[in-house]
Amino acid sequence: MATKVNLADKLAQFSDHWAPRIVARYNDHEVRLVKVEGEFIWHCHEETDELFLILAGELEMEFRDRTEVLHPGELIVVPRGTEHRPCARQGEVHLLLIDPKDMPNTGDPATATIAVEI
Repeated sequence: MATKVNLADKLAQFSDHWAPRIVARYNDHEVRLVKVEGEFIWHCHEETDELFLILAGELEMEFRDRTEVLHPGELIVVPRGTEHRPCARQGEVHLLLIDPKDMPNTGDPATATIAVEI
């Protein structure tokens, strides 16, 4: 049965950073919410693209050759195999991610934070 998801309600349920929460699933994909602040690690995903939709705040997506600055209502798709580093240097940022099921957020299961369902 289809049920709606209130993103604000889900975001209010957690406060930790860089720890994705699964809020929906579809076609072997997970819709994740995450709060970020500061700098993440440089990483890449060899097998899949990665989608970031900015809900609140300002995100800098660093690539080795440039930086893209994203604001609420904007999104970026990082192509598979592209090294990148998300940064939230202007305070907390709220993101919606769409990832394949069980994809590690660092591209490496050994260093990833496991996404949990809320």
